[in-house]
Amino acid sequence: MIHASAIIDPKANLATDVEIGPFCVIGADVSIGPGSRLGPHAIIRGPTEIGADNRIFQFASIGEDPQDKKYRGEPTRLIIGDRNLVRESATIHRGTLQDKGETRIGNDNLFMAYTHVAHDCVIGNNVVMANAASLGGHIEVQDWAILGGFTIVHQFCRIGAHSFSAMGSVVGKDVPPFITIDGHPAVPRGINVEGLRRRQFSAELIAAIRRAYRLLYASGLKLSEAIEQIRELAKSYPELACMADFVADSSRSIVR
Repeated sequence: MIHASAIIDPKANLATDVEIGPFCVIGADVSIGPGSRLGPHAIIRGPTEIGADNRIFQFASIGEDPQDKKYRGEPTRLIIGDRNLVRESATIHRGTLQDKGETRIGNDNLFMAYTHVAHDCVIGNNVVMANAASLGGHIEVQDWAILGGFTIVHQFCRIGAHSFSAMGSVVGKDVPPFITIDGHPAVPRGINVEGLRRRQFSAELIAAIRRAYRLLYASGLKLSEAIEQIRELAKSYPELACMADFVADSSRSIVR
């Protein structure tokens, strides 16, 4: 399962059925779970933990030192869950001591070619980053978010669950759950109707999400008043509570 040309540090810990392609380099303090496969020339540096059934394609660079001038070689980590796809030439970096010291990625995510996940990011489950989408440091991307190709996200931003960014969006503020954005700078364009339908959200719930969007962006209410109105709506549609909580917790403010 391991190509003869691969270089694997003796301190790496690989499950017995891991496939390692030609010219891969696996560093010390790297663990890779069962069923995972690495294409040619993939590089994994540690400390990095990779779960089960992940596929990492050729020329990907995983667990490299963070691109942060304050980094001085401290032992920080990258943790990756299960069933993720990391496509060609994608880069994912470890954390820094300026945050929690780790970058963390959940399960069932797709990182297309040339995507970049910087230090200290936290990515949930079922996230899609299309070709060349890039995250600055300290970013949170919640479950089921989709970042279109060449989307750029500024450090410390949060991307809400079930949101969608159009190709080439430049994101400098938080993106609430369920909404679609595009532009430079990115602005809201409505809710992510197609994505919600694909995930079997009912027509009634989608209509409620649309009402919440209008409260936030088209009602003329102050932000605090819109949040309270969305909380009232969430009494009948609990799925909307995450939207109210997200906006209330925003420190960078939200896209407007």
